[in-house]
Amino acid sequence: MVRPASDMSAASAAAALEWLAEMGADEVIGEVAIDRFAAPLAKAPARAPVTAAPAPVAAIAPRNEGSSDARAPAAACQSLADIERTLSTFDACPLRKTATNLCLADGNPAAPVMIVGEAPGRDEDIAGKPFVGRSGQLLDRMLAAIGLSRRSEDPAKAVFITNTIFWRPPGNREPTEAETLMCLPFLLRVIEIQKPSLIVCAGKTSFQRLTGRSDGILKVRGTWMSFTTGGATIPLLATLHPAYLLRNPAHKRLAWRDLLTLRQALDAH
Repeated sequence: MVRPASDMSAASAAAALEWLAEMGADEVIGEVAIDRFAAPLAKAPARAPVTAAPAPVAAIAPRNEGSSDARAPAAACQSLADIERTLSTFDACPLRKTATNLCLADGNPAAPVMIVGEAPGRDEDIAGKPFVGRSGQLLDRMLAAIGLSRRSEDPAKAVFITNTIFWRPPGNREPTEAETLMCLPFLLRVIEIQKPSLIVCAGKTSFQRLTGRSDGILKVRGTWMSFTTGGATIPLLATLHPAYLLRNPAHKRLAWRDLLTLRQALDAH
């Protein structure tokens, strides 16, 4: 239990802040989210009552669908540099206007393994690269345990990392359906251009988007599946997101099994 600040010594306060950060509370926010783009409540016009039930959370769009605003510019890209240039001026996705930096990719583009995460957080937004915060540091240690590194110049020992969403959602909120579909055609184009030998989906968001399935990550993790895009079929492995492992350290043993599965596939490749 965190005591009132008036009862704390400097050391106790520092320990409490460290504990909160470990638990994922790394930002000061209110108890109720504020939509600062909306008109003041007093001036908002009355809205008709909603009569249709909202779509269930488990309903996932097929992975080959995406926003019509994004499909054409994504298809026109012929290289990773093209995708980065296009996204740097891609105003159709509102996340670009609230984020600090584009977080497209990191690692060795020649690596046979592509890791697809979810969305940038605060540290990633500042650095402009995916997986550089606490979860990224854990990911680096996990990869090192099976002889892989994003910094390796040897493709056989390297990984290439990207995300499902390329800009940080405000306050680290979950991306909306429209925001995800805006990024999906570019993610698919990244895969088509990079032609990885293996894809690892870190977390349910990337798995569900690429496969079109709504299964929970604990159900499908550790199982190889086939992913097809651009005429190529690529083995795909789902695993737990490092941020999830920081919140649920007991499940690191499951992630370790997934890493061994990946290592075995690389050794047999």
